[in-house]
Amino acid sequence: MPRSHTAFLFDLDGTLIDSVYQHVLAWKEALDEEGVVLPVWSIHRKIGMSGGLFTNILLRETGLDITPERIERLQQRHAEAFNRHHAQGSVRPLPGARELLQFLTREKIPWAIATSGRMRTAAHNLAALGVDPNEVPVVTRDMVRHAKPDPDLFIAAAERLGVDIHHSLVIGDSIWDMLAAQRARALGVGLLSGGYGQDELQRSGAFRVYDDPADLLKHIDEVAARD
Repeated sequence: MPRSHTAFLFDLDGTLIDSVYQHVLAWKEALDEEGVVLPVWSIHRKIGMSGGLFTNILLRETGLDITPERIERLQQRHAEAFNRHHAQGSVRPLPGARELLQFLTREKIPWAIATSGRMRTAAHNLAALGVDPNEVPVVTRDMVRHAKPDPDLFIAAAERLGVDIHHSLVIGDSIWDMLAAQRARALGVGLLSGGYGQDELQRSGAFRVYDDPADLLKHIDEVAARD
């Protein structure tokens, strides 16, 4: 596989940005305000799938009515709570994230970002990374019909880059990323920086697992095709 044809398709939260637990707490706050009582660990297990699917599953599990108004209210409260965490400075790029993206750019290896978050929360994370969506392909939940574990986000990102999804690497921290990669018939590379374990990621399809972006950069020759 020629190097010029290899593309990296990155998830955002937990993969490039240390934000998973802030998302968990933001969902916890939104759910508490709605009167939905759930333990924090059960919320974490669903982080990484689309917000709409996330709220549908949570409401179904609690037996509450799933109405468009309630879903929109939960998503809005989550976005407001998450952006407050970001404003407090607790959300930062993961170790090596900027350096990894700089390396790929320098080596002319195409890359894009595909996140199940909507732009109202993703914008702050992109700014923290120094990524301009006008210059780098960024696909958010707003832009596709279905989000993870469906493959639409990564397929759209590959299309934006003009590359074959089958020659792409999906880099993600959750089982939802790896399942989406399998459905897209792309290779999945897992990172432990979102809280999922190595066994879970491998069982979901990851062919390599690293600690975080810095660890992936150290082992980049294991996944990036050479000249």
